[in-house]
Amino acid sequence: MAAGKEIRGKIKSFENTKKITKAMEMVSVAKMRKAQERMRAARPYAEKIRSLAANLSTATPEYKHPFMVANTSAKVTGMILVTTDKGLCGGLNTNVLRAVTNKFKELEAAGQKIEAVAIGNKGYGFLNRIGARVVSHATQLGDKPTLEKLIGPVKVLLDAYAEGKLSAVYLSYTKFINTIKQEPMVVQLLPLSVESLSAKFDDAEAVADVQTHGWDYIYEPDAATVIDELLLRYTEALVFQALAENMASEHSARMVAMKAATDNAGNLIAELKLIYNRTRQAAITKELSEIVAGAAAV
Repeated sequence: MAAGKEIRGKIKSFENTKKITKAMEMVSVAKMRKAQERMRAARPYAEKIRSLAANLSTATPEYKHPFMVANTSAKVTGMILVTTDKGLCGGLNTNVLRAVTNKFKELEAAGQKIEAVAIGNKGYGFLNRIGARVVSHATQLGDKPTLEKLIGPVKVLLDAYAEGKLSAVYLSYTKFINTIKQEPMVVQLLPLSVESLSAKFDDAEAVADVQTHGWDYIYEPDAATVIDELLLRYTEALVFQALAENMASEHSARMVAMKAATDNAGNLIAELKLIYNRTRQAAITKELSEIVAGAAAV
C-alpha cells in the first residue's frame, strides 16, 4: 500500500492548497470592493480638475505651460510603469509588461532613449532585468496608497519634461473594465493639449461646452502661477487615477485566478481520490485472490 500512502499524501497536500487559495479568493473579493470604491471616489476630483485645466487653457492662449509645449528636439522619452507589488493575479502584469516592451521597441526604433519610473515591485524588477534606466521607483504602497507617496517619484519625470529634457512621457497601467476583464493601457501623459484635455471627458455636453464657450477668469496672484499649479495637480491626478484603476484590476484578477486555482485543486482531489479507491480495491482483490488460491492449494 506504498502507492496508496503516497496518493493520500498528495490528496492532503492539495486539500491544504485549496484552503489557501479559497482564503485568498475571499480576501481579494473584500479588497476588490474597497479598491473599486476608491477608484470611483477619485474620479470626480480628476474630472473637475480636468475641466478647469481645459477651460483655463482656452481662456489664456497667450501663456503656454511647459507641459503643453512639445519638446521635439529631445531624444529621451519617459515611461511611468504601474504594476502590482505582489503576484498571483493571473496574466495582469504580463499583459501590461508586454505592451510596454512593444512601446519600448517602437521608441528605440525611432531613435529615442528610455527613462522609466516604476510604481510596484513587479514593474521595478522587470525594468532592472531588461536593463532600462530607472530614474525613480515607488514600491510597497499598500492597499490604501496616498498621493504623497507618488508625487516624489513621478515628479522626477515631470520636472525633466518641464526642463525640455524629454520628448514625451507615457503612462502604462491596467485599466479596470469589469471583474472579469482588465485592459493593459499605454497612454501619452505629456505633452498635453486642449484637444487631449477635452477628449478625456465622458460627457459630450462638457466637451462641446469647453470647445464653444468663452471663459474669462480672474487670477490671483497671476495666470501663469495658477495654470502651473493646476496642470501639475492634473497630471498627478491622472497618475493616481491610473494607480487606483490598477489596484482594482489587481484584486479582480487575483480573485479570478484564485477561484480557478481552487476549482483546479478540487478537480485534482476528486481524480486522486478515484485513483486511490481503484488502487485500494485492486489491492483488496489481489489479496482475496491469493487467499482463495492458497485455500484451493491446501
